[in-house]
Order: sequence, then C-alpha cells, then structure tokens
Amino acid sequence: MAKYPENSMAAIFQNRVEENTTKACVAYKNKEGKYIDISWNEMNDMVWNLGCFLLSKGVQPLDKVALFSPNRYEWWVSDLAILSTGGVNVPIYATNSAEESRYVIENSDSKLCFVGTKSHMERVLQVKPKLPNLGDIIIFDDLPNPPSGVITFKEALKQGAAYGKRDELDKRIRDIKLDNLATLIYTSGTTGNPKGVMLSHQNFVSNVNQLYDTAPEVFKEDHVLLSFLPLSHSLERTVGYYLPLFTGKKVVFAEDFSKILQNFQEVRPTFIVSVPRLYEKIHAGVLAKLPDAPPMKQKIFHWAMNMARRNLDYICNGKPRTGIFAFQYNLADKLVFSKLKAALGMDRLKLACSGGGPLSVSDAEFFLGMGIQIVEGFGLSETTPVTNTNRIGKIKPGTVGPALRDTIVKIGEGGEILIKGPQVMMGYYKNEAATKEVFTDDGFFKTGDIGEIDADGYLKITGRIKDLIITSGGKNISPQNLENSIKGSNFVEQVAIIGDNRKYLSALIVPAWAELENWAKANN
Repeated sequence: MAKYPENSMAAIFQNRVEENTTKACVAYKNKEGKYIDISWNEMNDMVWNLGCFLLSKGVQPLDKVALFSPNRYEWWVSDLAILSTGGVNVPIYATNSAEESRYVIENSDSKLCFVGTKSHMERVLQVKPKLPNLGDIIIFDDLPNPPSGVITFKEALKQGAAYGKRDELDKRIRDIKLDNLATLIYTSGTTGNPKGVMLSHQNFVSNVNQLYDTAPEVFKEDHVLLSFLPLSHSLERTVGYYLPLFTGKKVVFAEDFSKILQNFQEVRPTFIVSVPRLYEKIHAGVLAKLPDAPPMKQKIFHWAMNMARRNLDYICNGKPRTGIFAFQYNLADKLVFSKLKAALGMDRLKLACSGGGPLSVSDAEFFLGMGIQIVEGFGLSETTPVTNTNRIGKIKPGTVGPALRDTIVKIGEGGEILIKGPQVMMGYYKNEAATKEVFTDDGFFKTGDIGEIDADGYLKITGRIKDLIITSGGKNISPQNLENSIKGSNFVEQVAIIGDNRKYLSALIVPAWAELENWAKANN
C-alpha cells in the first residue's frame, strides 16, 4: 500500500524511497574523478532536512523559490524539498546572465534562490539590490566564508535538521492537490521578455504516467540514465528526472556537454534523453574518421552499413531477423557495430529518446540500423513537454509518433498543430492576454508548429508558424532580439538571422557602406 497519494512528484518520491531504500538513486563524479552513489534513503534525508529549512524560512504553499544551477544531485534535492513544502520551483537556465536571472526572480515573485556555483551566486548578488522581496541565497558549492545573506547547502541542511517540524512537512506533502501550481518555466518568445509557463502537479504526474504507458516492459527493466540536458528545461525535468524517479531507476550526472563522450564511456548508460545535436555529433564524428581507416576496414564498414540499412524494417517494426540475413547481420554486429557501440559507451543502451528539435532521418537511421532503439518525440514547455512519441516496435523515422494516451492532437487552420490533454499548461504567469492568445475557443493549445498526421496517427512536423529558430541542439532562439542587437551597430544596414535545424546560427548582413568606408579611411 502506497504511503502517500501520488498527487505530486514529492509524494511519488516518498513512495519510491520506501521501495528502494539503500539502492543507488543518483551518482555524481567527485573531484578525484570517482563516481559516488547516493542512495534513495540518503537523498530522502536531505529532502526532509532541506524541506524543514524552507519551513523555517517561512515558505508557504504556492510560494515561489528560484533554482539557478547546472545539473547536479542538489538540484533534485532542492526541487523535491520545494515541492514538499507545497512551494513552486522556478528554474533558471544555468547560462543566464545576471539581468536575465533578475527578470525571472522578480517576475515570478521568488522569495528565496538556490544557486549552484560562486559564479551563479555573484550574478544574483549583482542584481539583489533591485530585488527587495528576495530573501536568502542558498549555494550548493561549499564556500568557506559566504557573504551576508548567503547560506551554504550544508549549513541549510544542518539548520533544517535542528528546526525539526517533520510532521508539518509531512502534512504539506499530503495536502498537495493535483491542480496546484508546481513550477514556472520561463520560455523565450519571438519578442519581449520570456513568459512563465505555469505547470501543475497534474501536468507532471499525468505526463510521467503517459510516458510510462508507451513502454512499460522497458521501464520495468534495470536502468542507468545519464543526465546532461539542462534540468531547467521541461524535457530533462520530465523525461530525464521525473520518469526515472517514478520508475525507481538510477541517474548519473554527466560533468558537462564538453565531456559527454568520456562520461558515456565511463557510465555506459542503458537509457538517455537528448536533443538531436548529440546524435548528429556522434554520427558526423564516426563518418569523419572513416577516410583515415585502411581500405579493407573501409570496405567492411560500408558492407556493415548496408546490413544496417536492411535492418531498419526489422528494428522499426519489431520483427525478428531470420535466415541468411540474421547471420549476415550478426557478423556485421561482431565486426563493426559492437565495437563502435563499445567505443562510444553505447553498448548497453536500450532506449534513446530525442526531442527539443527535429532529428534528421539519416541520424535516426544510423543508430537504428546498429540496433539502438532511438525514438523521437514532440512537445513544448507548455505541454510539460511530451505530447507525441514513437513507440518501440513501431518507429517511423521522420515522424514524432502518435499522441500519448488521453491526448488529442489535430491539425487546425493553416496546418497548425493543436493539442488538448492533461499535460497542457495552466497558462502564462501574470499574463492573461498571452494565455488567451494560445488557446482556441474550444480549449486546444496552439503550438505554432505546422504538421500533418498520417493514416497510423503519426505526426510529422513540417514547419513553424512563428519565426522562432530551433537549432539542432534544441535551443530556441529569437532572431528578432539578435537582429535588433546587431542593427544597433552603425555599420549594419540590414540583418537576417538563420539557423533552423543547424548546429550554428548565421547572419546575413547588408553593411552600411558609407559608414564602413568612413571607418576604413580613418583607420587606413
């Protein structure tokens, strides 16, 4: 019998602690380069102590608390502690500037702020004079002499343990309602400041259950995930954190994206969530090394890739390989695929999810051909995020799969994809006009994407209504803001930013020739 009604991820975490106790919940790499496991019980002790610390600071249900840090286990502890008090987590991208963090903290009405490193602390301290409602800053890194108004994570845990009042925290967890606000995720628009997407406990709990339903047998297996996408984004938050928490699986934190291939080799994950950039980078890297290989090795590789292409029908449709082809494929696997996967740290990979941007068919087929189940999905911050995903045994590269359970996806005016389901947001924080604008009269969310649905119900994204650029790394970029900044130069007449589905942005610039010629003459 579950100890808590599963109305929030905080309650679900408590139930999974009861089931997993001393098993490893997460792992991180210490300064000596060794991976350290933290058990479910150890994580839970920190969550209770930090939750009690937040109570001691007067955090009330629905109070906002900002979280400004890269991925690390303390991010999880802080999120679960905030949710346990009935509070609202307001994540800030770790790469945000001081001014960007100020806007999020101010607009969200955050009362406290967790920060990862000294650099994050300094960014918040820089703008704190403009934030009269912001109380203490809690820093994850250990600082010998923190400035006034800054408390270390270790000290906060100590204060929380001394404060006690665990009964009150227990009651707060039990009192959380599904329709209560859980988080505000700030998402960039094409113009102006980012909007705070209001996601409820219902949104998260529903989306995690919907995802579990797509492959229950796979999620029941033992898994080790590698976490490297930002937790401040809903894709990693829901699929790379809440889903493994829901299923009681272990998550290892990567150091950072620059060391991702090394971390893959060390951890050898069985399940990953990524943006297309990683798959694109690996595929391109393998092909780039091919011309340097001896001619015989090149021939074997090309033969194996031919076997991989023939394997697509089998892996995409869940059909067993038979006869002579099964023998040929096993040989290709022995000579090429198994060695390649071992070198990449992908030899144990059972499931790879791709989202946050379009995955090219050639990248998808490269991994599928080698026997790696790669499933592309679709969604937005406003949909928690997943609305569609391909299913193991019925994968269609170039599509984002059918809708999840209890989700209606239809094509509206101008080919726009419209969505209704329990994962669709409550609205934009303090912005009724923007909320009204993105919903149809009959309650469907307008995605701003253009698409088509095939006979099997698989959705294909064909374009975007808004002029928002999404790079192959899954980053949303507003061209207008960048263009306006560049046009601030006297030497630029006109500018257009391009970069959809590319790994970089480019600017097409018409120079202001007269100004440029004057500058050139003045500078010889």
